[in-house]
Amino acid sequence: MSSRRLLREVADLKALAERLAHCKEVTRFDAGEESEAWTLAHAFADLEESLRTFLEEQLPRLMDRQLEASEIHALLLDIGEEFRHILYHIKDPKFYRYLSDEIS
Repeated sequence: MSSRRLLREVADLKALAERLAHCKEVTRFDAGEESEAWTLAHAFADLEESLRTFLEEQLPRLMDRQLEASEIHALLLDIGEEFRHILYHIKDPKFYRYLSDEIS
């Protein structure tokens, strides 16, 4: 089920950030040296990793009928931490701040 990560290399992040930097709706959030395009590219890379962890590791493990209740509980807590990481990377970019009220 595992597939190749799209944003694995620094060159991938750089290419995405450069593409995003052509969008004025993204660059309007730039502040001094802080590039919103880079923030978004970094967020997308971390989101890709977290979502793959959930979909390729955690969810299949949760479906394992052999798990004991204590293992299920521990796994649910691990999933919660992955979701916390996902929420951070959704809320961090200024471009997506409009979502904050919906996911707070």
